Amino acid sequence: MKKDNHIFIYDGNFITLLNLIKELIKNKIIPLNIKDNNYNANLFDNLITLKINDDEIVIKNLIDNLGIEIFNVIYKIYLSNHNNKELLIYYFIVYSLKYHHNIFYMRNIPVINEGLKVCKYVQNENHKMKGFLRFKELKNHVLYAEISPENNILPILVKHFKARLSNEYWLIKDVKRNIIAIYNKKDVLIKSCDDISINLNEYSNNEMEFEELWKEFYQTIGIKERKNDRCRMNFMPKKYWQYILEVSDEI
Repeated sequence: MKKDNHIFIYDGNFITLLNLIKELIKNKIIPLNIKDNNYNANLFDNLITLKINDDEIVIKNLIDNLGIEIFNVIYKIYLSNHNNKELLIYYFIVYSLKYHHNIFYMRNIPVINEGLKVCKYVQNENHKMKGFLRFKELKNHVLYAEISPENNILPILVKHFKARLSNEYWLIKDVKRNIIAIYNKKDVLIKSCDDISINLNEYSNNEMEFEELWKEFYQTIGIKERKNDRCRMNFMPKKYWQYILEVSDEI
């Protein structure tokens, strides 16, 4: 493998990234870094953009060679907000090709340890959001919820609600990334919010009543003498409260 002083630029797409990494490994190139095309380069950066095919077979090849468990780690690193996630994925693939499933026992390698930590961070936030997400009913009876997670968990979060609310029409908007998941009782489509024309501020006539009943229920079941704000924030971090109906007034 030969070290390269270039920062390789790709279009931000997961499949393009995997194909780029495939070409780098094939040509035995160790990149200085890999960044998407929104990267703000400085004066001394050496940028290079390769012509990469968006060949989806790269996913099948990765799963066949490394296994679904390693692939899932790679995908969750990609969904993270880690500053150098692309380079982390590059090294994780390189080491995985060498050690295969034993990679999970090699935390002594810094990039492997970091990759597994980042994967766990994304998994934990996705798990928390399953419980923190609150739907509201729009006038057209579609369920609508907003989130603003640290990581781009919407592509994996929707799997839970597709199974849980399979007989409902619903929308989940990631406010931070301006994207929205649309479920039509069959498939989930994730699009930019700029591409939809649904009025997300028109709630059903019963929505306010439902909200008041839920807040009253939350207050009623609470035991005042056992209230522990520090413990509550450990399980329900305050950064998520904005979209949690029962505690949003406490921000």
